[in-house]
Amino acid sequence: MMPDHLVIAIDGPAASGKGTLARRLAGHFGLNHLDTGLTYRAVAKALIDARLPLDDEAEAEKAARAVDLTSLDREVLSAHGVGEAASKVAVMTPVRGALVEKQREFAAQPPGAVLDGRDIGTVVFPDADVKLYVTASAAVRAERRWREILDGGGEADYAEILADVERRDARDMNRAISPLKPAADAHLLDTSEMDIETAFLTARSLIEKALAARSKV
Repeated sequence: MMPDHLVIAIDGPAASGKGTLARRLAGHFGLNHLDTGLTYRAVAKALIDARLPLDDEAEAEKAARAVDLTSLDREVLSAHGVGEAASKVAVMTPVRGALVEKQREFAAQPPGAVLDGRDIGTVVFPDADVKLYVTASAAVRAERRWREILDGGGEADYAEILADVERRDARDMNRAISPLKPAADAHLLDTSEMDIETAFLTARSLIEKALAARSKV
């Protein structure tokens, strides 16, 4: 049986497939979905649009508190420049505090939510009903991003993308605030050898088993 309120936390490195997986799972279980990475990008975009310095912590916190999590434009916020700017504001403690508060409020709305990011199961929702840590090798993740760009009609250098993926991994895993790591009770899902359908079916099975085990307690 599905609980009345459900929170599923999905963490993992860039291009692991966690975002696509989170959207599929939210649709399947009838839950709201939030890509928490977009919330940091929204703060960065607000600062850029206002021509404010990215290292102004007070302005960044003000922008974070003004972000509307229900109107995040994925296409606009996915721009590479916004992502680079987001990496600078994401290390600010006041920004993270403001956004974590908003993320928790979002998930508190019925019937619950699937949230994906890098610190959902460890920081934002350490008591989430189900936690997944989705990963894949750096080489596979770089190839996915490379093919996505080519399929979209763009040009890309695989070696550059791989180097970028490895840099982001190092930055995310070694940062002092909310480093990327699997929660102790997270279910690990390596998608290196999986297409999205296989990953979805595997994740769905893990979630259903976890909910079934919980209902017996």
